[in-house]
Amino acid sequence: MDKNYYDVLIVGCGVAGLCCALNLPEDMQALILTKAAAFDESDSFLAQGGICMLRGEEDFNAYFEDTLRAGHYENDETAVRLMIESSPAMIAELVQDGVEFARDDKGNFRFTREGGHSKPRILFHDDVTGKEITSKLLALARTKRNIIFRENAELIDIICRKGRDGECFGGIVRDTVSGELEDIYADFTLLATGGVGGLYEHSTNFRHLTGDALAIALENGVEVEHLNYVQIHPTTFYSKKDGRRFLISESVRGEGAVLLGKDGKRFCNELLPRDIVTGEIRAQMKRDGTDHVMLDMRPVGEKTLKEHFPTIYAHCLEEGYDALKEPIPVVPAQHYFMGGIKVDTEGRTSMRRLFAAGETACNGVHGKNRLASNSLLESLIWAKRAASEMTRRQGEHIAQKPVPDHTKYRDYRALKEQYARIIREETEREEYCD
Repeated sequence: MDKNYYDVLIVGCGVAGLCCALNLPEDMQALILTKAAAFDESDSFLAQGGICMLRGEEDFNAYFEDTLRAGHYENDETAVRLMIESSPAMIAELVQDGVEFARDDKGNFRFTREGGHSKPRILFHDDVTGKEITSKLLALARTKRNIIFRENAELIDIICRKGRDGECFGGIVRDTVSGELEDIYADFTLLATGGVGGLYEHSTNFRHLTGDALAIALENGVEVEHLNYVQIHPTTFYSKKDGRRFLISESVRGEGAVLLGKDGKRFCNELLPRDIVTGEIRAQMKRDGTDHVMLDMRPVGEKTLKEHFPTIYAHCLEEGYDALKEPIPVVPAQHYFMGGIKVDTEGRTSMRRLFAAGETACNGVHGKNRLASNSLLESLIWAKRAASEMTRRQGEHIAQKPVPDHTKYRDYRALKEQYARIIREETEREEYCD
């Protein structure tokens, strides 16, 4: 097999991409790409709150209803059921992979609660759960001989045959340092490039996450869904600095933090779903004539704040606020993308050999609004299922490799502007953004 041909091409290095690669058999060679300069620059590393887990059969109906209620009952119920039922096995797999979650003195899991949840069912590792999970999966993946990593490698198009019998043969990749283009062929391709936050002025996402895979899918006739479903996180640290916004985890409110208006009075139920809390904050800002509200974390208590939320507490100190002594300024910002490339329960898109997972994909789990801490879980489960489907079809090699025409990619800046324009037009009807 030539050096540009792999069993699986994985575009994206977050939990979805890593989990897919780790669940492939060792005789399937996978190439993982990131357009960033390092593999720790995925939004999976930024997830603070935690990851949900079903707490026994008696919790199923409540968890199911919480997810549907948050999603305004636009969720795919089959997908929701699949995610919830698969959660204990996925958590067990993460623990086996070396992921550490908070435990009590007896060694049992500690659970926290976030907005929209009727009971505590969220596992966490301090306030850096995403970093804990993603770093452990990345370290494990680096030990596998069948997984190859490449930084500074940006997907600018897929190699495919369009139409009713559409088929993907890999991707056209640009070296972000040299600008050179390379055709990489693969029996199966997984798009796991994250969300669209880089297109927004205020977002918790890394700036390089600009929805490229979505634009590429649209350009090649791959089915997408709900591209106007963009979630705003109610509480990010208010700042006038450039760059992404620092998220103040929903778990902080789950542990007792309250929102205050200009008059220092509490104005809403902080544990309602994110879109509702966002609306309450914006309404309060309008009443007060301010561009932020205040979040009082003092009710959380010193022990919990320093042990459960050390990163958040430290960031507030760096910004000049001691959260143990005073409220901090917060404002809603773009956070998560519920729409994406439409996939089935196995992560398959409408194009043969092309899969998608994570924030790039839309499997219907989240509906119109994501329930807190379902994202890591959903990404992992669909990535694993995609790997299982690829493994089942192992041996379906490409019969004939098409040679793409590179002339339309020569003006890189124009191509990127075209992709950004496509996604902006699709998301401008979003429900929860200004």
